[in-house]
Amino acid sequence: MSKTNKPAGCPCGGPSLAACCGPYLDGYLDGAVLPATAELLMRSRYTAYTLQNEPYLLATWYPRTRPTERIVDPAEPVHWLGLEVKSALRLRQRKVTGPDEAYVEFVARFRIGGKGQRLHEISRFLREPDPALGGQPRWFYVDGDFPTKD
Repeated sequence: MSKTNKPAGCPCGGPSLAACCGPYLDGYLDGAVLPATAELLMRSRYTAYTLQNEPYLLATWYPRTRPTERIVDPAEPVHWLGLEVKSALRLRQRKVTGPDEAYVEFVARFRIGGKGQRLHEISRFLREPDPALGGQPRWFYVDGDFPTKD
């Protein structure tokens, strides 16, 4: 198979958008397909950023911390370069309140105006019942910390 016929990989690093994050982006608003883990939600949110899918980003943001201003500017020339999910070992050592709270550490690389940048974040997620889905639980992105270099 030539390189031009090969299906593109998912922006998050998965095999293809259709086999990875695509079903979440397509089915999240009506609850048809929900990410089963916080890491899957984080990966799908990265993919949503690369596709400038603001409705998905807002729908997956915890209501109490969701921004009111735009989070994606279609005119801003951001070129996403890749995602690396860091080891969860350090995160497992954190005191977690229960199975409905999770942390995911990642590094996302991107380029703006030709200048490469990276976002290193430890994101916090909560799983709560969603009244819009008849109380079905779903993961939400809450907030994140930005580790400093040691």
